[in-house]
Amino acid sequence: MVLGAIALLSPSCKMVSSFIHDDTVVAKVGDHKLYLSELSDYIPNGIPPEDSTKLALQYINSWAEDMVYMDVAESELSKSEKDVSKELEDYRRSLLKFRYEQQYINQRLDTTITDKQVDEYYNSHQGNFVLEYPIMQVLFMSASEDNPDLELVRKTLSKRKLDDIFVVDTLLTSSAMRYVDYGGQWVSAVTLALEFGTDYVSMLSKNKDNFIEQKDGKGGVAMARIYRMIPAGRIGPKEYYVERIKDAILSARKQSLLNELEMDLMERAKREENFEIY
Repeated sequence: MVLGAIALLSPSCKMVSSFIHDDTVVAKVGDHKLYLSELSDYIPNGIPPEDSTKLALQYINSWAEDMVYMDVAESELSKSEKDVSKELEDYRRSLLKFRYEQQYINQRLDTTITDKQVDEYYNSHQGNFVLEYPIMQVLFMSASEDNPDLELVRKTLSKRKLDDIFVVDTLLTSSAMRYVDYGGQWVSAVTLALEFGTDYVSMLSKNKDNFIEQKDGKGGVAMARIYRMIPAGRIGPKEYYVERIKDAILSARKQSLLNELEMDLMERAKREENFEIY
């Protein structure tokens, strides 16, 4: 039944295009009709005709499937099963509560977070900052295996000390297909492993004297020079968690506002005798 209805509502692009300009009913399923005004609301202004036709067809088929399901549900479900008034009221109540809470928070939330507050949170919640994965400060690059500068890049990155970072930067910028210097920030080994197209355990198994190299099997090679690394299980540095700490501080402030709101509303209801327990 669904497939039959959908098939009837899958005309050629030319037919859909004519629908859009007829200013009339564009699709029908049983007693349900989809009008041009409803379809037009779904189609953005200024897009190419072929794109608007594609979007129109997608919307028509989606609408048709919804109507078919609704008709089947109406005929197959009992009267009590079709009574969704309680669920609708519960949803309405939850939605109104959520919207008011958001308005209340937006009007009162202090979003300013100082460095001192970040430090205080970090120092008092050390147990929350144990590293699940190793993190590192690292320089990553990838290049084709036939790159004439590849051997020079390899020798430069595999040195125990990068003597002239400007020379290294210039060399990699000109030679690499991709070059990212994570030297000024901490990055998870999981994130770096994605650059190599592997898992972080396999990647770290190739680490020799803080240098990792791996071919991709498609004529390319990736390399990384590790400046610093902190293993999993250690407490990570504050810098790695700054954004997470700020989110936690804001979340706590939001919860405090919601608690305050709840208490104020209940106190007001009791004070105005709008709340009684029998």
